[in-house]
Amino acid sequence: MYRHRGHRHLSLRKFDNAITDLEEAARLIEGKPDEVEPDGIPNIRNTPVSSLQNNIWYHLGLAYYLKNEMDKALHAFSNCLEVSTNPDMQVATRHWLYMILKRLEENEEAEKILIPITEDLDVFENMAYHQLCLLYKGQIAEEKLITQNQSVNYMNDAVAYGLGNWYYYNGNPEKAKEIYEKLLDLGSWAAFGYIAAEAELSRK
Repeated sequence: MYRHRGHRHLSLRKFDNAITDLEEAARLIEGKPDEVEPDGIPNIRNTPVSSLQNNIWYHLGLAYYLKNEMDKALHAFSNCLEVSTNPDMQVATRHWLYMILKRLEENEEAEKILIPITEDLDVFENMAYHQLCLLYKGQIAEEKLITQNQSVNYMNDAVAYGLGNWYYYNGNPEKAKEIYEKLLDLGSWAAFGYIAAEAELSRK
């Protein structure tokens, strides 16, 4: 229950409340076996890819990231990586770890975190995160990433935020800001990419 209420607090932009709940959830799972967490909306294989512990650490890391507390976000997502036991959760977790390490200017560590990510990974739910990781590695072009993730109004929220960050890391903060602002105009208010873009613009 703390895990799910923490997630809801994130959606409502109550980041401190989310951290309180998710830290308590992390305390309660210490030393206990992990368990698969059923999907709210089944994926194309009807196979859940995330677990209770994975989701607790993932959302806790995100809460700290949104507050720009990158050292704490790094700790949480590092714990998340330990319980990311399939390609889908590996690409999602390594994507956030890469962005955190880039923000901390740990560029060599950021590159290392992507080493296990290859084009042939069997990813069937978190394809956007997989493609972003390949962009960061220089294995997919920006144009292809955008084309494959274009929707009726705009690209996938996660891809838009990740692409904005990619421009930011590569010395083009103006382009990053343009993407963040467009995401807020056309994206989904509850998506993590949307919330992260919102947090970015609130700090600028």
